[in-house]
Amino acid sequence: MKQLISHQLVRYLEARGVSHIFGLCGHTNIAVLTALESSPIRFINTRHEQIAAHAADGYARVKHETAVVLSHLGPGLTNAATGVANAALDSIPMVVIAGDIPSYYFGKHPHQEVNMHADAAQWEIYRPFVKRAWRVDRAELFPEIIEKAFQLAESGRPGPVLVSVPMDLFSVEIDEALFARVSRHTRKLAKPSIDDPTARRIVQALLDARNPLIYAGGGVILADAADELRQLVDHLSLPVAHSLMGKGVLPDDHDLTLGMTGFWGTEFVNERCRGADWILGLGTRFCEADCSSWESAYTFDIPGNSKLIHIDVDPSEIGRNYPAEIGVVADLRQALSVLNRVAREMLPDGRRNDALRKQVADYREAFVAGNRKFVEDEGFPMMPERILSVVREVLPRDAIITTDVGWNKNGVGQQFPVYEPGSILTPGGYATMGFGAPAAMGAKLAYPNRVVVSLVGDGGFGQNPALLATAVEENIPVVWVVMNNFAFGTIAGLQKAHFGTTLGTLFLKDGKPYQADFAAVARAYGAQGERVESAAAFKEILERAVASNQPFVIDVAMRNNPVPTSGHWNILDIYSPQGGVSHVSTD
Repeated sequence: MKQLISHQLVRYLEARGVSHIFGLCGHTNIAVLTALESSPIRFINTRHEQIAAHAADGYARVKHETAVVLSHLGPGLTNAATGVANAALDSIPMVVIAGDIPSYYFGKHPHQEVNMHADAAQWEIYRPFVKRAWRVDRAELFPEIIEKAFQLAESGRPGPVLVSVPMDLFSVEIDEALFARVSRHTRKLAKPSIDDPTARRIVQALLDARNPLIYAGGGVILADAADELRQLVDHLSLPVAHSLMGKGVLPDDHDLTLGMTGFWGTEFVNERCRGADWILGLGTRFCEADCSSWESAYTFDIPGNSKLIHIDVDPSEIGRNYPAEIGVVADLRQALSVLNRVAREMLPDGRRNDALRKQVADYREAFVAGNRKFVEDEGFPMMPERILSVVREVLPRDAIITTDVGWNKNGVGQQFPVYEPGSILTPGGYATMGFGAPAAMGAKLAYPNRVVVSLVGDGGFGQNPALLATAVEENIPVVWVVMNNFAFGTIAGLQKAHFGTTLGTLFLKDGKPYQADFAAVARAYGAQGERVESAAAFKEILERAVASNQPFVIDVAMRNNPVPTSGHWNILDIYSPQGGVSHVSTD
């Protein structure tokens, strides 16, 4: 029996458990949208494809499932590209299904075709950042390709894939047996683990070390291995530092959580990393900002003072930035399960390090005391530290937070306590401005019963305020806290410090700070919106926004003071070779 590919595709997605598709219509994909009309799959209709891709990204992060994006060709595909690339650099599984020109018009340059260098080349736009891009050339191959697409997106190091489909193929009938055949394939591949001899070698190195340390990256969260990590940490009393993407892998109030490393890390955390003789790196790429541009004087001294054990599911990351004494390709959950078993066999009673716990507790107390004057500052515009403190006070422990870039990302990484693994979503590798606000919608769709708050700058929220249309139409009750400093604040602080100007970084009209009234913009879309007029008023407005269970924008004016840093970033040496220059306030 034969049926249209568009209808069989929707049934295939239902069978895979897909419950949401994010996207935007176009003449190349409306056959699929029509098939979705009678499906339980919920199509999340956006006003811009970048919103769709970021929302799908946020959904995949918290749901631990592959997200699906439906796109149009040409400008639809390129609009989505930034969001797809962001997912790629943060290892988020995503299948992008994009319509293409009719197969019989390849090379004729029909409406919206991209073929400046090669015919039928739309799919090549995504080649630099997806795990693979397919163009479907024959209708009967579509079932195999879509099955391969999901498997590749989810296996090894996860990431996005593209399936580019000529629009005429969506309207071709093929034998249902072709989809039935691929449906017999396993939906989950067994993941690589670690052998006992290697596990014993690792545990023995940690037991013999004078100052062992675990460095956890976002790969631990992607592998859903936070519980296994905590068991190992508690049994062997190992301190844990983390990358930006690894924040929340252990609760920030756990007595062995050190904090974030690198440029926006603190001196205490960076020095603990430099002083470690053995480092167990888990699911981390040792990125530049997390490692102070890999300069040994600041964060990691590998292979000088420290020896590295590196476990990652992606073999290309092991040894990329630091040589590993022991390198293991494995799924983090599998590997940590074995390490826990072996550690208990080798040291049944575990070990306790109360001196280390006291050092961590004393550091936290000193850090909080050093920040207190900013947290308690009654001035307006508000100090960013106070904004973060009030948000943490109001929200439940399991609230999901999204950030964008700038103060909200860097300050949250350094100063905002996170208590549940996977409850902080931030754009790491690509550092995409515009990620945080739509990603929050995806997170809320994935977990409708959890509070979701997006901490974003005015620059980031202003990228795509049309997301509010989707939030209102689909009734997605996210709270957006717009930390509004009337600037691309972090860049303004850099430019002012190094070049003495702020050209192109401040939002000005007639020489005065200028920005849209985002609360009014929210109301215009049908959402709730309020502007904060004093520091004292912020808490009550936030409490009301969370309780409203409606899309709610809070526009809060913020002072543009830089996030304090103790690490290093090589760009500072490029700007100012004489050294000693970082950021300054532009207020």
